[in-house]
Amino acid sequence: MFRAAYIFSSDMVLQRDKNITVWGESDAEGAEVTAHIGENSARTKVTDGKWRLTLPPMPAGGPYTLELFCKLSGNGTASSDTIRFENVMIGEVWLCGGQSNMELELQNCKGGKDILSSLTPDCNVRFYYTPKKSYIDESHAAAEKASHWSLAGREESAAWSAVGFFFARKLAADLGITVGLIGCNWGGTSASAWVDRDTLADSRMTVPYLEDFAAAVKGKSEAQQIKEYDEWAERHAAWWKRVSDFMEKNPGVSWDVINKTCGEYTAPPMGIKCETRPCGLYESMLMRVCPYTLRGFLYYQGESDDHRPDSYYKLFTSLISLWRERWGDDTLPFILTQLPMYKSASDPDYKHWCIIREAQMKAFRTVKNTGIAVTTDCGEFDNIHPVDKLPVGERLCLQAEKLVYGMDADAFGPLFRDLVYKDGGALLSFDHAEKGFDLHTDTVTGFELAGADKNFVPAKADIRGSEIFLSSPDVPDPQYVRYDWSNWIVPSLFGKNGIPLAPFTTER
Repeated sequence: MFRAAYIFSSDMVLQRDKNITVWGESDAEGAEVTAHIGENSARTKVTDGKWRLTLPPMPAGGPYTLELFCKLSGNGTASSDTIRFENVMIGEVWLCGGQSNMELELQNCKGGKDILSSLTPDCNVRFYYTPKKSYIDESHAAAEKASHWSLAGREESAAWSAVGFFFARKLAADLGITVGLIGCNWGGTSASAWVDRDTLADSRMTVPYLEDFAAAVKGKSEAQQIKEYDEWAERHAAWWKRVSDFMEKNPGVSWDVINKTCGEYTAPPMGIKCETRPCGLYESMLMRVCPYTLRGFLYYQGESDDHRPDSYYKLFTSLISLWRERWGDDTLPFILTQLPMYKSASDPDYKHWCIIREAQMKAFRTVKNTGIAVTTDCGEFDNIHPVDKLPVGERLCLQAEKLVYGMDADAFGPLFRDLVYKDGGALLSFDHAEKGFDLHTDTVTGFELAGADKNFVPAKADIRGSEIFLSSPDVPDPQYVRYDWSNWIVPSLFGKNGIPLAPFTTER
């Protein structure tokens, strides 16, 4: 047996201008493994059934053939195995991490079907979907073996990440090279599913994820946990078919109607096979594609951690550090999507997504080599999966072009910088607001002031070029300011480039 890791296949994209890591397995202990691509080559030996080698950097180009040879000599005989991958491009590679809004498929996004109808490989985007398996067993191995890189096309791209596609399509066009995406995401998952146990055990704030899991499986054998999950999966598949059929016959139907007609969604039982368990997908998905050479990470997640918003900054920044560590580069770019506006029609405004957004902005401001796409205008009331993913993907691309590629990209909307309390109000200044603001509502909304009692009330906003003066007769001595501090509110102020003013608070 001689094979490369399953992420290597024909039609793949390898990262330009960086050392290219290639790895795999062989039962020929001590055999020599050699890789050839273009004029470059590298070699290593099989140790403990595994091999790993590093090819030198290459400029963008292709197509190439990557050949791998495993040669074993001894007792006067020699044998050799060969693997050949065709149509390999050297370009830019990004990993798309997160939960359902990163996972949302191109065929289901706004305008997606029209895009797919004319999509061809000429768009220069390729995709590898990490098999969605929560548990390493025989089915996991079979799914990996069947996985491969795919070229853009009507059928081939239907299940691609819409956010990832719009990011890569723009980047490929602007750079004039091939862009490869690695989809590694799963709907409904906490960031705790994508880190290792040591990371969660490292902080008092993140330990409850492990404690919840221990309490949920207490007294249950592994066999029982697997049996419960498999039974749920069968019920869930039947439920999802009912939902899909109903949605196809009733486009635009609300989830309240779906739940009443088809039955409500039930979460998977917690256990060793559950995709939402702590640390599970880190092992069964992320580490299966690590350390494939990347330019960086794109990340859209946070919705499933809104029950613990105060610990999200610690959890999220720990995830960034861990992923960089596992890839062996603590400077790898990490570009995140700040959560859009959202509230369920049946829920009050818990104001917990505000705290997630604040943690995301704080991570951008405090962790080096990060970018942030502000998307508060991209949400939908009562729909946690907004379908307009074009601006999300393209704003992520603008961030990458500015942060990573040194391009003169207009990547930011206004960001709060500081303030001065004067004349009974507050004068705010902003970064990226040199050209002023655009108002997208009838009047400026979303600003609030509070005194020492932290009782926030709506404030009148007077736009003064790149500054804004806030005042309220109910707060003669303001001490705190916030903007769009809500799970759901229609953003009112934008930069001249169409990117909204990011929400903020000075309270915390």
